[in-house]
Amino acid sequence: MRYILPFLIIVPALEIGILILAGQTIGVLPTVLMIIATGVAGAYLAKKQGLETIRRAREDMQYAQFPGDVVIDGLCILVGGVLLLTPGFITDANGFLLLLPPTRKLFKPLIYKLFKKWFNNGNLIIYR
Repeated sequence: MRYILPFLIIVPALEIGILILAGQTIGVLPTVLMIIATGVAGAYLAKKQGLETIRRAREDMQYAQFPGDVVIDGLCILVGGVLLLTPGFITDANGFLLLLPPTRKLFKPLIYKLFKKWFNNGNLIIYR
């Protein structure tokens, strides 16, 4: 929780500064169009990647395999899609990193470690 509050203050402040700078540099209309374009592209990518992830999860469960890797993919796609729908260049960059499969692979080990830490500390409980 101590990391979330500074994150919620610093990131929007940086986003506003970058948006103002972009508006002054390339103009207001191109900046707004870029924000809209990344939102549309993000929604399209999230839908495409999400449907593929659901298909893979069904396939894994059909063959009696636990879809652990697919669940992490789905989480990354969800967060990436939300970040792309949020206006701003920093959130867009992070959203694209989470949506694209090659770069998503870089984040998976970190997410696994985070979940393992939460699970071992008792902060994450899995009910059956």
